[in-house]
Amino acid sequence: MREFAVPAAVKVEPDLNITDLLERQVAEDPGNVLFGRQLTPGQWTDVTAAEFRDDVVSLAKGLIAKGIQPGERVAIMAATRYEWTLLDFAIWYAGAVTVPIYETSSPSQIAWIVQDSEVKLVFAETDSHVKAVDRAVAQEKLESVQDVLTIDSDDLDQLRSAGKEIADEELQARRSAANLEDLATIIYTSGTTGKPKGCELTHGNFAELSLNALASLETAINKNSSTVLFIPLAHVFARFISVISVAAGARVGHTSDIKQLVDDLGTFQPSFLLAVPRVFEKIYNAAMMKAEADGKGSIFQKAAQTAIDYAKASQEGKPGFVLKLKHGLFDKLVYSKLRARMGGNVKFAVSGGSPLGARLGFFFKGIGLHVMEGYGLTETTAPLTVNTPTATKIGSVGQPLPGHEVRIDDSGEILGRGVGVFRGYLNRPDANQESFTEDGWYRTGDVGALDSEGFLTITGRQKEILVTAAGKNVAPAQLEDQIRADAIVSQAVVVGDGRPFVAALITLDAETLPGWLEGRGMNPDTPVSELIENQTIIDHVQSVVDKANQSVSKAESIRTFKLLEGDFTIESGHLTPSMKIRRADIMKDYAEAVETLYAEAAQARAAQA
Repeated sequence: MREFAVPAAVKVEPDLNITDLLERQVAEDPGNVLFGRQLTPGQWTDVTAAEFRDDVVSLAKGLIAKGIQPGERVAIMAATRYEWTLLDFAIWYAGAVTVPIYETSSPSQIAWIVQDSEVKLVFAETDSHVKAVDRAVAQEKLESVQDVLTIDSDDLDQLRSAGKEIADEELQARRSAANLEDLATIIYTSGTTGKPKGCELTHGNFAELSLNALASLETAINKNSSTVLFIPLAHVFARFISVISVAAGARVGHTSDIKQLVDDLGTFQPSFLLAVPRVFEKIYNAAMMKAEADGKGSIFQKAAQTAIDYAKASQEGKPGFVLKLKHGLFDKLVYSKLRARMGGNVKFAVSGGSPLGARLGFFFKGIGLHVMEGYGLTETTAPLTVNTPTATKIGSVGQPLPGHEVRIDDSGEILGRGVGVFRGYLNRPDANQESFTEDGWYRTGDVGALDSEGFLTITGRQKEILVTAAGKNVAPAQLEDQIRADAIVSQAVVVGDGRPFVAALITLDAETLPGWLEGRGMNPDTPVSELIENQTIIDHVQSVVDKANQSVSKAESIRTFKLLEGDFTIESGHLTPSMKIRRADIMKDYAEAVETLYAEAAQARAAQA
């Protein structure tokens, strides 16, 4: 199938904007709890719709008093926390436009975003963030920035006080002025290549998408559901969940400390989660490592396979009596404990950013957690397609959400059109011309296929397709995702463009290595510099590569690999804040390692000849 469309499920009035979603909640049930605010570890304070709206209004009036005009840009540079969403809505109530800045951004990155979008005011979380912004402003002599306010200070209280002079009528006029077509936010792409581009997303992109998505996701996201946001709110994925949760009346908590996440899930007890696949891989691997450490590794492996078999059989509608019996036994022994680690109430999760993999999808479904894998980009306001509680094919990224169409062009590229698709890149008419077809379809740059029911499968990314010296096209993601799923692997980057064969650079996971080593009678404190030369480690990684190679042809398979001492991280500049590989930067910084890899392989072949 080349094209599949799902008509809009909700008719949205043209004068609606994002703030109306909150106004509806206050009008319908002012006492409904929209947020859990964690003032001390493990203690969540409820924030009702009315309380949230009142504080939003106070801060919005403060912005007006500070001279922020309709349509002007206000930036937020902070970790995921309650105040992020609070300020986001305050900016919208004041008629302004939010510009997220990742908390990990360098001064040069901050400077580019501030300059390109002409930011007038910046909310920075800490003094160190303020210094980074000040340094960026000074270095580039940026004249647009009028002030930088610190969230972790009394600046917000001063803003609330300043806003007391603003009349309710002026605030109401500002809040209600925007319509579906008006700009709500400028989100800068993570920038895997080149300078980040500012994606202009409208009130309609968020409001229409949220209301239409709820028609498909209402079983998972509703007034009785709850979630803990822990991925960056500067990323479109978390931002969309933040808005759709307000639209649904769901309860949201925030945490930025991943090390504290398990404890936070235990006290908040969410009913749904959203995460990138790496989080689900780590949950699985941590459970497996703990089982092995307790001498129950074989039980866990049997339980995992039973969960997968049960989910597969259930998808086909025919789990047998013996399988049901085994599944029930393992539910008491293993699965219930896993669910308890995630708070005990989690029934659904949304996964996006990169492929989850069918095995993990079936595993989590089998333990009672329906991971709804989806697909989208910043340019589509996050989800373009998604598996839903009532329509799921594990291994796919689902059908288009209501109000969207997906097309596969002659080259295999995925094109998208609909309510969530952005209006274009800020100050980049050249990029807009390249990114849209003449009839308005957005070119995603990803390659995929649609089945007869409209379920989309991602097979690669056009710009990342490698072409070997023999002319064989290789999609690296298919191999990388499988290798990265292993317990002791952190990252994998497939190489081979213009080379005689495919190879890989692989890094080890410093978090899981000690437990893995201890379980095999090895010193858990062995430095990584020694482990990358250790034959046990090399043999294990080789087995992981061999397994991944079974999913591709011989010409596409990885012939050799090199273990690296360091890891690819956001801080090193090799991963985007949403954990995507910056392939060009890795190939540049590890050019010598790649040359050595191929030289050693050539020497080995010559010695065998």
